[in-house]
Amino acid sequence: MPETDVKPALSRNTSSLCRRPHVYLAAACLLAAMLPGSAARATENGACIYPIGADTVMPGLTPARNGTVLDEFTLFYAANRLNNSSGASSVPEFKVRILASAIKLVHNWNIPVFNGFLNSNLTVPTFYEQLHVASGKYSKNGLGNVIFGVVAVGYEKNSWHWFYEGDVYFPGAPYVKTDSLNIGQNNYAAAPVAGFTFLPHHADWEVSSKLQYIVNFHDVATHYRSGNEATLEYDVMKHISHKAAIGVNGYIYKQTTIDRQNGRRVGDGNRGRDLAIGPEARFNLGTHGAFAFKYFRDTLVQNKPAGNAFWFELGVPLKLTRSL
Repeated sequence: MPETDVKPALSRNTSSLCRRPHVYLAAACLLAAMLPGSAARATENGACIYPIGADTVMPGLTPARNGTVLDEFTLFYAANRLNNSSGASSVPEFKVRILASAIKLVHNWNIPVFNGFLNSNLTVPTFYEQLHVASGKYSKNGLGNVIFGVVAVGYEKNSWHWFYEGDVYFPGAPYVKTDSLNIGQNNYAAAPVAGFTFLPHHADWEVSSKLQYIVNFHDVATHYRSGNEATLEYDVMKHISHKAAIGVNGYIYKQTTIDRQNGRRVGDGNRGRDLAIGPEARFNLGTHGAFAFKYFRDTLVQNKPAGNAFWFELGVPLKLTRSL
C-alpha cells in the first residue's frame, strides 16, 4: 500500500538543488480501516501506520538554512482484495476506497549537528474512507496518524544529498473500539529513517531512496501489537526539459516480526509483504515550488490490501534566506 516527495524549484543546477525544501507525504497509512472480526491481518487490520510510497522524489534533499516549506498531499486509493499469507483473496466482497489529504511543515533550524544541519517536521493527515465487506458498508472521516519528525540532520556533498531522522507516530482520532471502521492505527510507533538523493550529470538524472524501520507499540484498546515493518522507497527520474521530469518510482514493504494479541501469536504471524511500482511525472514552478503526479500498483501482496494509488503532491517554500 502506498505513501512522496516534491521539491520546489526543480532545475538542472545542482547548486540550487541543495536549497530546495524536503517533502514527503505524511498521510498515515492508506488502509487504516478497522475491519470486522477475522478480516484483520498483517499488522492490525492489514494497515501500516506510515503511508508507504509517499517519499520517493528527492527524499535526500532538505530545506535551505532557516527555510520553511509547506507540503500538500492528495491521495486516492482503491482496493478490491485483502490477500492472505498465500497471496489469495481472503475477504469476500471486500472493497475499500480512501481519499486522503495531508499538510506537512518542514523547517531547517540552521543549527550545525554532526557536520549537517538540524531539521524538524510535522505532518497532519485527514481521511475519508469507505469500506464494503459482506457484513455491510461503512464510511467515516477523521484525523489519521500524526507524524512528528523530531530530529532530522541533512547533508550535501557535490551531487550527493542525504539525511538521518527519528520519527514518532501518534494514534488516529477519534477511535471507537466497537465501530466497524476507524481512521488510522490506534497505537504509537517510532522509526529511525535515512534517505539519499544522487543527482549526476548536472541533475539531468535523479536516483533516490528512503529506508525506515518502524517499531509498533500496543493498541491499548484491543491489546494488539502489530509486527515491526521495514520500508524501502525509491525513484529513478530523467529531466526531459528544465521544467519537467519523468521516470519510475515505487517501494518494497516487508513486515519483519509477527503480530501478537494479548501476548499470543495471531494466526500464522500475519507478516505483510508488498512490492509497488509505477510511473511518476513532476513539474517545476520555479521559485514558487513544484508539483508531481504518481501512480502505484500493488504486486506480490501478502496479508495486506492489493490495489491502486493515485497521488498529487505540491511543495511551496514559505521562507528562504536566499533565492532558489
